[in-house]
Amino acid sequence: MGLVEDFNNKYNDEINNHTKLENEFVLIKKNVDEADVNQVELESHLEGLTDEINFLRQLSEQETRELQSLISDTSVVLSMNNICPLDMDSIITEAIIMDAKKREELAIKEAKLSVLEAAQQWAKQDMVWQLCQYQELRNIRQALDIEIATYRKLL
Repeated sequence: MGLVEDFNNKYNDEINNHTKLENEFVLIKKNVDEADVNQVELESHLEGLTDEINFLRQLSEQETRELQSLISDTSVVLSMNNICPLDMDSIITEAIIMDAKKREELAIKEAKLSVLEAAQQWAKQDMVWQLCQYQELRNIRQALDIEIATYRKLL
């Protein structure tokens, strides 16, 4: 009778262990699913940030070209208007003010671009971390699948 009780106890232990492992598997699968959803969200966010960075770069390049065009046009206008008496001090002051405003706008855009690039870098690093976590969970899941299959063979 002792041998039957031992096998019965081992059988009950294996069933309990199997149930515990199945519960852990369900939790791990839930974590993997959450990691998948999080990865998709991060990729989408990264794509949006990349698009915004590219847009701001193009906008900045276009504004730079326009400013360079304005500067060359201004020098032509000044050379053509030499006949009229000009208040050069006010023209220079105005040009300096316009230049300062354009530089300020450019600095703000560059700062925004820098922030977006930093956010993009953070998102990439977070995505790498999430992928590592995901891979680790998949490895655990695979090990548990193997262990469960082994227990099933034993039963």
